[in-house]
Amino acid sequence: MQDDAAMPLTERQRNEVEYHRQHAREHEDMVQKPFSFDVLDRPERRWWNAYWQMYAYLTRIDLAGKQVLVVGCGFGEDALRIARLGARVHAFDLSPDSLAIARRLAAREGLDIDFAEMPAERLAYADDSFDCVVARDILHHVDIPAAMREIRRVAKPGALFVVNEIYSHSVTDVIRRSRLVEGFLYPRMQRLIYGPGKPYITADERKMSERDIALVRAILPTLELSRHFNFLVTRVLPESKPLAMADRVLLAMLKPLANLIAGRRLFAGRIVK
Repeated sequence: MQDDAAMPLTERQRNEVEYHRQHAREHEDMVQKPFSFDVLDRPERRWWNAYWQMYAYLTRIDLAGKQVLVVGCGFGEDALRIARLGARVHAFDLSPDSLAIARRLAAREGLDIDFAEMPAERLAYADDSFDCVVARDILHHVDIPAAMREIRRVAKPGALFVVNEIYSHSVTDVIRRSRLVEGFLYPRMQRLIYGPGKPYITADERKMSERDIALVRAILPTLELSRHFNFLVTRVLPESKPLAMADRVLLAMLKPLANLIAGRRLFAGRIVK
């Protein structure tokens, strides 16, 4: 367990807390709406969707009674769904406002989940605590080397680590950051992709690069799962079933280039200590 868990937050972490305070206000009505566990029912049927494919993998694993850590749990969606699979779930987030919603949802669904407030870079868990760690759309918000040290510390030897993250190869990112794309094309594509609503993007987040993936892979010498998603969808096209299906097929056809052109990575392996 880290002795410095109460250290002051960094500027980046404070910015994240403030952003998610407003984000939680905008989603307070979640606790009044039915919570969906549909993704646990034959998730393999949505083969084009990274989130559903993550659960296609998780539901094939016997998580009943296992100690599972959900990294950066937000409103607790993954924590609730994994708890429904019978796991003993521990979930943390930096945002107290997000955690308040997560706790209310879990209580309403009758699920016993241990929620805690802490940064990914300083975890208040004992060494060798978890059989499985799940990180979805969170590593691009954190100091990856520090977070990976902590995840490795609190995971048991051989623990399963499942990662589902937005991604951009450095070559692709150079194009994305060009004046033409960033200054002219992207604002217009953003309206096409997200419509009039504001995209869920914090000021300091950065898509994971191949170098970031390598930092994560350093503790996962072999992978049990490795898939690429979102070549055009969510980048230049809005997400819809027909477009996502076509996008997945196209990416499969361009498999030798997948690591260069994909916009999302889903992978899993066993942590070596």
